[in-house]
Amino acid sequence: METITWNDFEKVHIHVGTILTAKVFEKARNPAYQLEIDFGPEIGIRKSSAQITSLYQTDELPGKQVVAVVNFPVKQIANFFSECLVLGVVGEGKEIVLLQPDRPVKNGHRIA
Repeated sequence: METITWNDFEKVHIHVGTILTAKVFEKARNPAYQLEIDFGPEIGIRKSSAQITSLYQTDELPGKQVVAVVNFPVKQIANFFSECLVLGVVGEGKEIVLLQPDRPVKNGHRIA
């Protein structure tokens, strides 16, 4: 495993946001959802493509807080522009378990 410096870590902006909407991403090569996530007034609402379909349904995601990297460049996936990377734990069967705070926090708070 390659090590990084503290300065490297400080460059990664990981923040908490609340999922506003989730819908099936019809044009994705692998099963995925299109998410809109509210990261508070400073960051705003960002879109993300998330391959979390094996453990989550679209109707259960709105209102759920998640952790995401918000300072990656925008990535085009089919006809969709993903503006952040939602973080999760990859299980043994490759399913993704979302990372989230164990208590509600304000949208936009930074992970340290």
